[in-house]
Amino acid sequence: MKKLRIYVDASVVGGCEDMEFSADSLALWSRFERGDHIAVFSAHTLRELEGAPEPVRDQLLRIPPLHVVILGDSEEASELAGAYLAHGVVGPGSTSDALHVALATMSHADVLVSWNFKHIVNLGRIRQFNAVNLEMGYGILEIRTPKEVLSYE
Repeated sequence: MKKLRIYVDASVVGGCEDMEFSADSLALWSRFERGDHIAVFSAHTLRELEGAPEPVRDQLLRIPPLHVVILGDSEEASELAGAYLAHGVVGPGSTSDALHVALATMSHADVLVSWNFKHIVNLGRIRQFNAVNLEMGYGILEIRTPKEVLSYE
C-alpha cells in the first residue's frame, strides 16, 4: 500500500486529547508512528499549537522524524489562501483555515485531515476550495476527517 502524505491541521493534533475525537486521532497517530503514512505539518500548524497545552504539543514528538514532513511558509500558498477568501469560500475570520487548505494543496498532499466541520471538512466548502484550485491551475485536494481516512484502509 502506498504511504499517504497526510496534511494534519491543528484540530487533529488537539483531537488526540479530546474525548470526542481522541479514538480516531490516536488511531491515525499510530499509523504515523509506525510509518504507514507520512504526517505533513506546516509552520502555520506549529504556530497554532504554540499556545496549546503541553500534552497536545507532545503529540508531535511521538512521531519519528522520518515519518514527518514540515512545510515552510510560502507566498504562493498565501496567495492561494487569498483567492479562497476573494471567492467567498470562507470569510476573513477564517484566513487561517484557508491557509491550511492552500498549504496542503501546494504540497500535493494526498489528503488534508481536520475536525473543523464549519470551515474545512464541509462538502460545500470542499467543492468551493477545489473549484478555486482548478481555476488557479492546481489539482483537487481530498479533505476528510481522520475517521474517514482510517475507514478507507
